[in-house]
Amino acid sequence: MSQPESAVADAQAGGRSGQEPLAKLAERYGLRRAIARPRFPVYLRQLWERRHFILTYATSRNVSKYSSSALGQLWQVLTPLLNAAIYFVMFGVILGGSKHIQNYPAFLLTGMFIFTYTQRSVTAGAKSISGNLSLIRALHFPRASLPLAYTIQELQQLAVSMGVLLVLIVITGELPTWYWLMLPVLLAIQSLFNVGASLVMARVGASVRDMSQLLPFIMRTWLYASGVFFSIEDRIQAAHLPDWVAKLMYLNPAASYMEFGRDILLKDEGPRLWVLGSCVFWAVFALGFGFWYFWRAEERYGRG
Repeated sequence: MSQPESAVADAQAGGRSGQEPLAKLAERYGLRRAIARPRFPVYLRQLWERRHFILTYATSRNVSKYSSSALGQLWQVLTPLLNAAIYFVMFGVILGGSKHIQNYPAFLLTGMFIFTYTQRSVTAGAKSISGNLSLIRALHFPRASLPLAYTIQELQQLAVSMGVLLVLIVITGELPTWYWLMLPVLLAIQSLFNVGASLVMARVGASVRDMSQLLPFIMRTWLYASGVFFSIEDRIQAAHLPDWVAKLMYLNPAASYMEFGRDILLKDEGPRLWVLGSCVFWAVFALGFGFWYFWRAEERYGRG
């Protein structure tokens, strides 16, 4: 009789006689749970070993996402453009938000595209576990693969959108500078933050059933507080609030990444050091905390 069969036989006998608990039997025969959470370094290594699956899964989702619509992949560019057009009319024209901002169309477009990347990554991450329960229950793999794949999918879509954004910025009158070469740096740092935020929201979304209903309100509040269609500094001065309120609002990660993007695309002096520092801090913190927070609940995903 093999060792697992012997362990099953002993467990059945122990269950009838009540002599030895199942946990001790498993320990004596060297058995462990099939979905036991691995140590954190092992978990990261398992994710790296499945990098090809993550990339392929993200690419396939990207291709199929708009396959049923007439305009297809164009919607990934049209969505932020249409939103920017609405905000331009409402906040730039009707409410006069463009009066003190030079080249307001480029200012608004840059903020809209950058914020939309984070918004979509976080929203997709929140649904990555709850929307793939059949896959999770059928296969054994690191569950962090799913929010990672969703973020990569949004990054692939953003690559096309950024090309359109650069063209639109030139049309509005801005000339390319050497600082435009820092755009990949911005996207890399922001992507690290998005991965961490997506991992956090994936765990929250898997345990809080109403999160899908609450998330639109959370993201809309985040949008209004991040300075997408207005200058935070101008609004704080107009309201006669202390300067520390503006600094606090700029430390909002979404606002930091938008300020970084506007510094390199719309200004000649390049990114401000405190903006760059805030972006790097949020990327490192979100990535580290996100992986740890998600890994802690690895055994619970897909249950219930």
